Amino acid sequence: MRKILLYVVIVIGFLSLMAAVSACDAEKEQAVVPEKPSSAGGEKSVVDKKVKVGFTMDTLVEERWLRDREMFRDAVRALGAEVEILAANGDDVLQIAHAESLISQGVDVLVVVPHNAEATATIVKKAHMAGIKVMAYDRLVKNADIDMYVSFDNEKVGELQAEAITKLVPKGKYVYIGGAITDNNAHLFKKGVFNVLQPYIDRGDITVVFDQWTKDWTPANAKENMKAALKANNNQVDAVIAANDATAGGVIEALAEQGLAGKVPVSGQDAELAGTQRIVEGTQTMTVYKPLKALTQKAAEIAVQMAKGEAVEINRKVNNGKIEVPSVLLLPIAVDKTNIEETIIADGFHSRDEVFRNLGK
Repeated sequence: MRKILLYVVIVIGFLSLMAAVSACDAEKEQAVVPEKPSSAGGEKSVVDKKVKVGFTMDTLVEERWLRDREMFRDAVRALGAEVEILAANGDDVLQIAHAESLISQGVDVLVVVPHNAEATATIVKKAHMAGIKVMAYDRLVKNADIDMYVSFDNEKVGELQAEAITKLVPKGKYVYIGGAITDNNAHLFKKGVFNVLQPYIDRGDITVVFDQWTKDWTPANAKENMKAALKANNNQVDAVIAANDATAGGVIEALAEQGLAGKVPVSGQDAELAGTQRIVEGTQTMTVYKPLKALTQKAAEIAVQMAKGEAVEINRKVNNGKIEVPSVLLLPIAVDKTNIEETIIADGFHSRDEVFRNLGK
């Protein structure tokens, strides 16, 4: 009987010991953090997952947007993130479809160059429903809870244009050829222009004899606008403020047909190669240089910070009709013949050979 009892005690003790060891092992398993996979293979942990940036652009028709695409892509990749870029060719429906595609791919942040400042509010709503933050790049999205806006001070762009032209022509008949009415930036450029012009208008020194938007920013539409302006005023115009270099190109074509190219000052913007060539040739007065390297690098840096949930330092808030949007606005630079070498050429934005090609210098 004693032997049986002793056996039972031993068995019970052994079973208790095994249960204690199993419980200890279970506790250890719950506390273990999976090791970071080696670079040799294996799936990445959440910590190691690459940030993916989605970038939906309005168009790649203009030279400057091709530069934005390439430089933004390079800047994002240099930060160790991935980027998917789609361009909608000025089609609102297609741009929304592109945004939906990027959202479905699980991008960590969505960057938008809106074709239509109002229509793209839909994109913001769709992204937020998926838990994705949205940055407006260069152009503001109107009436939406946009998370961030990165651009240049676009009202200042218009002021620089008007300041340059009024220095040359403080009195006379002015033509204003604006950008696309659907682009919020076009409205900001115009506001900046009239900030400068209004005192001249109030004094009676300047009369704006023609003021028209340019559909889709195209040179062809700008040319038709300028032809209408010249016809309405019997070619008697003293200055033209064109919203960018593309519209300036159309304006100058219309002026050339009337023998007025180089005789009527014309502003521009974006420092496109054709615009800089016209400046040194004497048919375009000035452009506004917006260093795209600074813009693309800042936008890429902020996009990655947003994707990671990091704090972003801002320098402005801009009202978009619904909220005060946290913003980072960079300063543009007025460029004419006198400083084209020390700005656009010195920065490598265009080479000297390219700018002076048509003059053989």
